[in-house]
Amino acid sequence: MAKSGAITIKMLSTADTGFFYVKKKNPRTKVEKLEMKKYDPRIRKHVVFRETKIK
Repeated sequence: MAKSGAITIKMLSTADTGFFYVKKKNPRTKVEKLEMKKYDPRIRKHVVFRETKIK
């Protein structure tokens, strides 16, 4: 059975609240950094979340 090529990334809020989502990404098909608009419960708004590395 083949291993999955997906890696785990951290989607960090641009509102500087420190809130993040964890998501899987296939680096072979998505070579650019991900940006998504998602809900940040700390400020109770939808904001842009950007891909960062998990430390």
